[in-house]
Amino acid sequence: MSGTVRRRVALSLPLVAAPALVRAQGATIRLGVLTDMAGPYAGNTGPGSLTGARLAAEDFMKANPTLHVEILSADAQNRVDVGSQAARSWFDTQGVDAVLDLPMSALALNVIDIVKEKNKVALFTGPASSDLTGRACSPNHVHWVYDSWSLAHALGTATVQVGGDTWFFLTADYAFGHSLERDTSAFVTAAGGRIVGTARHPFPGTTDFSSFLLQAQASRAKVLGLANAGSDAVNSIKQAAEFGLTRRGMRIAAMLTQINDVHALGLEAAQGLLVTESFYWDMNDGTRAFTERFVRERNGQRPGMIHAGAYSATMHYLKAVASLGAAQAKADGAAVIRRMKEMPTDDPLFGQGTVRADGRKIHSMHLFQVKTPAESRGAWDYFQLLQSVPPEQSFRPMAEGGCALVRP
Repeated sequence: MSGTVRRRVALSLPLVAAPALVRAQGATIRLGVLTDMAGPYAGNTGPGSLTGARLAAEDFMKANPTLHVEILSADAQNRVDVGSQAARSWFDTQGVDAVLDLPMSALALNVIDIVKEKNKVALFTGPASSDLTGRACSPNHVHWVYDSWSLAHALGTATVQVGGDTWFFLTADYAFGHSLERDTSAFVTAAGGRIVGTARHPFPGTTDFSSFLLQAQASRAKVLGLANAGSDAVNSIKQAAEFGLTRRGMRIAAMLTQINDVHALGLEAAQGLLVTESFYWDMNDGTRAFTERFVRERNGQRPGMIHAGAYSATMHYLKAVASLGAAQAKADGAAVIRRMKEMPTDDPLFGQGTVRADGRKIHSMHLFQVKTPAESRGAWDYFQLLQSVPPEQSFRPMAEGGCALVRP
């Protein structure tokens, strides 16, 4: 690793545990990874997102030896108040220039106001709500990796086309779940399907989904749509199998089930699931090379799309900082975002792309089916590619989002 490694703990904010990457000389850019370190989203974000950001900083500093990059991290505990306090404290007392990840949509929507007030930068790689580049778009943030529209577009349409034309939603009762249910419902109905019921479970803290699954069973829907994620989705799928929903013919559409969730479930339980992802570790030479480095840092864990997004977003942000100059970048977060939109994106994980005027990062999305145990070559060989959706079709058309930054 280039540079030296040290740890910083901010005494004024005990939840911060900050592995840092620094150089011996030059300007310093500070990036805070605000994530879920131990809760339901930790496997898909958390320490893996921190690793993705650190690897990007390492690669960037090799090519730009006069610029320090220091990475901090904090556990938002899946609470809007805790995460917002962390972001504000970083900006006010620790000289942080940008925040990254933020797996809760409700937290991301709150932090938008903070980065606008402070003229800082938010790089949203963890949250899902498509509102982040719609009604809530701002000049101080971008949305990377995926969103509820992109997840719903491929999965909702494809499931109806193969006969899954009646849906019951099990939804996490906060901004992310509501957005994912809304966007998926629109595609289901547009494809000729019907929504026959919805049950919303509290977040976080729900572990027993039995009452909700009984409602789904009673609805006689052909598809159980999971508008939740992380351990909530894993537990929902496991308990649905225990209740015999899949044996009775109900298909599960898990809109935000990622590779770490499949690993936790095991192929016996997860086989046949359709998932939409923007990244898979075994897609090509570039994704496999990144995975080799990630695995060494994460004790064998493969990266998911949010971990890859932490690398990609951090790298593009730092390229924009270098283009502007560190002093101007630290003084004007909105200027960094403008530069990120002006520069084409290009990295080995997502390929070439762009950041649109509404802040939406554009790249291909991929529809995968989870392999059967017999089809898998071993641990982490879980996905079979069914379809790749080109970048221009993968995300909501900019004119339809209602972003005030987009001129008619």
